[in-house]
Amino acid sequence: MRFFRGKKSVIFLLLFSFCFFALVPVLADDAELTKKIEEYKQKLVDIRQQKNTLSSQIQEMDTQIYLTGLTIQRSEQKIIDTQNEIEKLGSRIENLDSSLSSLSKMLLQRIVDGYKTQQFSIFELLLDTKTIADLTNRIKYQKTTQNNNQKLLVQVQEAKVNYEAQKILREQKKVELDQLVASLNAQKESLKTQETQKERLLVETNNDETTYQSLLSEAQAQLAGFSRFVSNQGGSSLLSNQTVCDDWGCYYNQRDSQWGGSALNNTGYTIASDGCLVTSMAMVYTHYGHRGVTPQTINSNPSNFASYYPAYLNKTITADGATSTREFSIIDNELSGGRPVVVGISYDGGPRPDHFLVLISGSGGNYKMNDPYTPNGHNIPFTDKYSVGSIREIDRVSW
Repeated sequence: MRFFRGKKSVIFLLLFSFCFFALVPVLADDAELTKKIEEYKQKLVDIRQQKNTLSSQIQEMDTQIYLTGLTIQRSEQKIIDTQNEIEKLGSRIENLDSSLSSLSKMLLQRIVDGYKTQQFSIFELLLDTKTIADLTNRIKYQKTTQNNNQKLLVQVQEAKVNYEAQKILREQKKVELDQLVASLNAQKESLKTQETQKERLLVETNNDETTYQSLLSEAQAQLAGFSRFVSNQGGSSLLSNQTVCDDWGCYYNQRDSQWGGSALNNTGYTIASDGCLVTSMAMVYTHYGHRGVTPQTINSNPSNFASYYPAYLNKTITADGATSTREFSIIDNELSGGRPVVVGISYDGGPRPDHFLVLISGSGGNYKMNDPYTPNGHNIPFTDKYSVGSIREIDRVSW
């Protein structure tokens, strides 16, 4: 009976410890981190409501970098906590396995002993006892043994259920750990990108407010032009079955449902409405052998966009491991050498381009183009849609 009570105590303690750890509140450190994270999120909101200056932009970047650092700390703490939980669950599973094994052996022995006892009839029991008191004790003993066996059977079942529950919980924690590690790695990459963007901002603007405002105005004007063009053309409704790949490369449409609805570098713009330049550059990449590049490929790299205006595509970008730069050139010089030209046209007659496309062949104004906005705009005559006089920017792509 002592052994029986000992095993019961072990199960009780294991069940209690499981419940206790499940109910432990969030650690104070984690609570402090969460509080700080919320504070800095609010700081970002406040900063973004300020006048857009180089100083406020740097302040916003510094705050975002610090916020990401706090998020990384919280993720690292969660990983440590989860690893500790997995270790504790492993220890509990081992103890439960040992207890279950011992209880199962005890139950089996009780069953064997009970079977042997059942072989005696009441008549044999009467013959084997000398007094009424002895008979009464023997009967009580048998009833007690039966009751204890039933209790032991219940304990075995409870231990088995708890054992399986702990194994399932451990597997869930392992999945959670993998997700936390993946999230942490993404946060660290994001931090690197944010730090790089701040460095780029200081370089691009020469840490000068006047330069910053000039670059910002140019970027805003370009994106506003894109929006006007799309609006005048009938909107940015999505299309399907637009991609065409041939010996030249691939034709892409910015409104293709594969990527048209995607935010342009996580901004309020979309590829469908403002991604003509991104889509044009993707087409040029495929012409030079990078057939796996799509508008989404270019869009997924934040470094391809200006630090001071994240929807504005830089002159120099990288995709599929290849870095390219748009440089001024002469249309016919490039096309005669089999090199496509990215041109910006002004549809409304203004001084700035409000749409970009790719000229792929021709000369003397008689050009064929891949137009990223026009439905099925693959290898169509340029002058069917635009005039040569509307061209405001001419770029060859160098590598």
